[in-house]
Amino acid sequence: MMPRLVQYEEAGPEVRAIFDAIKAARGVPDVNNFWKALAVDPLTLRRTWESLSQVMAPGALDVRTKEMLYLAVSMAAGCAYCTASHGAAARRAGMDDAMFGELLAVVGMAAETNRLAEALRVPVDPAFE
Repeated sequence: MMPRLVQYEEAGPEVRAIFDAIKAARGVPDVNNFWKALAVDPLTLRRTWESLSQVMAPGALDVRTKEMLYLAVSMAAGCAYCTASHGAAARRAGMDDAMFGELLAVVGMAAETNRLAEALRVPVDPAFE
C-alpha cells in the first residue's frame, strides 16, 4: 500500500511551516516524499525534522561523515529510500566514488562478520568489555 503524500497546497498551517523550514534549510523548492508521507501526522513530522536537524548538524563529526554513516546504516537496514536519499546527500557533502567504494566494502564486511559472530555465538572478549 502506497502512503498518502501530503502536498504543500493541501497542508495545514503547521505542516506548511515545517515544510517551509525544511525547504529553507536544504535550499530546495519542495520537500521530498519522506516528509510528505510523515505529514499525515504533524507531530511525527515536527519531531522527526527537529531531531534530524540536530543530529545531522555539524559537530564533532562533519556533515560528510554523518551522511556516510547514515548511508551505511540505511544499507545495512535495507531501506532503499534512505539509501538513495542519504547516498545523494553524502555525494553533495563530498563523498567521491573511491569513498563510496570503501564504504560498500566496510558495510559488506561488517554484515558478513556480524553474521558469522552471531551464528557462532562468539563470546565477547574480556578486553572488549
